[in-house]
Amino acid sequence: MDRFSFLNAAHTAFFAELYDQYLENPDSVEPSWRSFFQGFDFGMQTYNDEQPAVQMANYAAADNADVSKISEKLQKEFNVLKLIDAYRTRGHLFTKTNPVRERRTWSPTLDIENYGLSKSDLNTVFDAAKAMKLAPCTLQEILNHLDKIYCESIGVEYMYIRKPEVIQWIQDKIGYNDNIPKFSAEQKKNILEKLNEAVSFENFLHTKYVGQKRFSLEGGESIIPGLDALIEAAAEKGVEQFVMGMAHRGRLNVLANIFKKSTQDIFSEFDGKDYDDDALFDGDVKYHLGLTSDRRTKSGKSININLAPNPSHLETVGAVIEGITRAKQDHYFPDDFSKVLPIALHGDAAVAGQGIVYEIVQMAQLDGYKTGGTIHVIINNQVGFTTNYLDARSSTYCTDVAKVTLSPVLHVNADDTEAVVHAMLFALDYRMEFGSDVFIDLLGYRKYGHNEGDEPRFTQPKLYKIISKHQNPRDIYAEKLLADGIIDANYVKGLEDQYKAVLEENLEASRKKDLTIITPFMQNEWQGFHQADQAEMLMATDTTFPKEKLTEIAKVITELPSDKKFISKISKLINDRKTMYFETDKLDWAMAELLAYGSLLTEGYDVRISGQDVERGTFSHRHAVVKVEDSEEEVILLQQLPEAKGKFNIFNSLLSEYGVVGFDYGYALASPKTLTIWEAQFGDFSNGAQIMIDQYISAAEDKWNNQNGLVMLLPHGYEGQGAEHSSARMERYLQQCANENMYVADCTTPANFYHLLRRQMKTTFRKPLIVFTPKSLLRHPLVVSTVDEFANGSFQEVIDDSTIDKKDVKTLVFCTGKFYYDLLAEREAKERKDVALVRIEQLFPLPIDQLQEIIAFYPNADDYVWAQEEPRNMGAYSFMLMNFHLVKLRVASLKAYSAPAAGSYARSKKRHAAAVAMVFDKNLFN
Repeated sequence: MDRFSFLNAAHTAFFAELYDQYLENPDSVEPSWRSFFQGFDFGMQTYNDEQPAVQMANYAAADNADVSKISEKLQKEFNVLKLIDAYRTRGHLFTKTNPVRERRTWSPTLDIENYGLSKSDLNTVFDAAKAMKLAPCTLQEILNHLDKIYCESIGVEYMYIRKPEVIQWIQDKIGYNDNIPKFSAEQKKNILEKLNEAVSFENFLHTKYVGQKRFSLEGGESIIPGLDALIEAAAEKGVEQFVMGMAHRGRLNVLANIFKKSTQDIFSEFDGKDYDDDALFDGDVKYHLGLTSDRRTKSGKSININLAPNPSHLETVGAVIEGITRAKQDHYFPDDFSKVLPIALHGDAAVAGQGIVYEIVQMAQLDGYKTGGTIHVIINNQVGFTTNYLDARSSTYCTDVAKVTLSPVLHVNADDTEAVVHAMLFALDYRMEFGSDVFIDLLGYRKYGHNEGDEPRFTQPKLYKIISKHQNPRDIYAEKLLADGIIDANYVKGLEDQYKAVLEENLEASRKKDLTIITPFMQNEWQGFHQADQAEMLMATDTTFPKEKLTEIAKVITELPSDKKFISKISKLINDRKTMYFETDKLDWAMAELLAYGSLLTEGYDVRISGQDVERGTFSHRHAVVKVEDSEEEVILLQQLPEAKGKFNIFNSLLSEYGVVGFDYGYALASPKTLTIWEAQFGDFSNGAQIMIDQYISAAEDKWNNQNGLVMLLPHGYEGQGAEHSSARMERYLQQCANENMYVADCTTPANFYHLLRRQMKTTFRKPLIVFTPKSLLRHPLVVSTVDEFANGSFQEVIDDSTIDKKDVKTLVFCTGKFYYDLLAEREAKERKDVALVRIEQLFPLPIDQLQEIIAFYPNADDYVWAQEEPRNMGAYSFMLMNFHLVKLRVASLKAYSAPAAGSYARSKKRHAAAVAMVFDKNLFN
């Protein structure tokens, strides 16, 4: 049955009257007519120069026309609008974007018959052409226009975007020149030159270093002219800094031909030479290294470009570059984020398969993490190691994660280099216009296996038979330019000979060098800082702060605005802080933390804190942000310090560990003068970011010469809350400690925590700081410090027992963190004067010299104990076995368990009591 048969029964003069009625009250119109008018509006109101009512009136004016012909004409116009909409929505499924495979077939196709049209309509002129800002034209002309825009070398996904103005902008942009670039002869020669560099570089390495891994770019070389054009054009639009992240595929080519890394250094890395610095640096494989360089564009603009180092965990660097970008924006361009542009290069299997990509995408518009839009480029090999794309994802495209943020996606044939450059320039314009993400899916192939020693025909024999006969993008493009008369037959050979001559010269020069030089990343940001060894890490740092200034800070952070109403609990909490500072002189953990931040802000350091629920704090202790009761207006007292020279920012994060830790690591990497803190909701939640901890936090200085001062606050302590809310898994961090890679601390007093945070900024070097922070101790009556301890104290790596006569001591106990207070309570209950409790506040670097001095203070001790509340196979015990050799320790702890803690509160309490008892009775053993 014809869905539009209702048209045949109406007199045309009636159409306009009915349409006016629909405009006044859509529900008053019969449903089939309402549906028709809704479709008519969709097609006409956004795009047509004439208003729908005018158009409808024009139809209605033909009173004497044949009703059926007019109704058929209206129906066909509407069908053409549906056809146009189909191209916009589904045209990307029918593009010529795959250079080596047949496209999958999708149904329905874009055949006009599927839209109520036929070949007999091809020469009919349709007003619907106005929807594409064309004059009325034939259906054939409309189809030609649609095919060029949506079904050639670029397929565009964008119709899911919910803002009409964005959709219109995209349609105007791609409608211009039929979405086909119009480059000048000079621009085309420049594209060819960059293509030649990409191809010749890979050919040279393949010849000179046969079989060595390099993860070549072959099959995706068009990314080089694409990136080159993007950077040049972005500089013209005011971008001053670029931050790029990419995995290993094509990295060496990008380093050589975009970042202009010395090929002499690259060849030295291929030759496997040792590094010029062997004291604090072990290095990494050549295709993981990063670089910062200053580049001058063709128009003379100076720009700073950064390629972040990256491990083989492919997508980790995406979070890192976003953090680097945000740090640079906050520091250099706080009022114009567009001036720093992040570019993320992905692999197709990784962008689809790695969960961190989703976490990063979800950050894109959040206040604490947004960077004004990232250009994502996928170097799509169509194979992930040996896995075909049909086994690598459930989604249609590897880029479907882009739809989370309604970001447009351009699918581009990597063999059509002009289309690649055109797509990159579109992406740049979009990012600069809307300050949001855009994705380019560069469909190419991988010429060899996963690495150059692999045999790809084991797993993709048919595909690699096609690839072996396929021309590279340079030769394809050269043939096009030759046919167009832009170059002659010898042009490419001249380019190739010239480029290879330089490579040969650099290869010869590199082989005269004995060592490889690795340039540290982002040297400008790290001027004035030096790398420190373990001895310097153990040196005392002056963290004192004038008491009178501390008092001024305390006045500000203990006084709520009098003209605003707060819930009674907040008012009481802030008032209690005033009492503890100005009356009782007993400052708790939260005051220590806030005063540390305030003092650093006063001295000119910035402070950034992020993590889940950090504004209030998981355990409701921090309350750095308080809300006005009626309006929920935020009040941040630390931002109101009159003497502050630094900026304080605190952000509740999305429910992510992996992505957020990566972001904050990147932020700290680019901003060494900012106290950058990530806090876990519970300490062991950090294991969701284990890759960042393993590959960056614990090892980046050793691998890449990168310092980083990220602070990780990990709530830790056994209070009977179960396996997932007890242990921050300190054994994992301590296992990774070596030489001078990071600090690990477990403080027991507010003052010590205060000085620890200040020390992090006051040194002239940066190390990651892992702090096992308390839960129950946040409000423990004994966990307090005086104002004088804040103003005039210092960080104590070890705290000796000052409450007992050392000559009476037989049992000398070493412990850390909350367990100290449990043991103290038991000692008092038992009235044991022969047991001393020594707190190790800094576990790494372990302060051996101080511990040796303390042991000497106890001449009559003959029982030395390491005591911990964690199971024996967890906590610090294994670390102490490896590193504490001053005396023979017996252990007092729970026995080994597979889970960190029991789920039953009663069972947890019983086990905990047994561990405590072992400290005071050496005959007990779990």
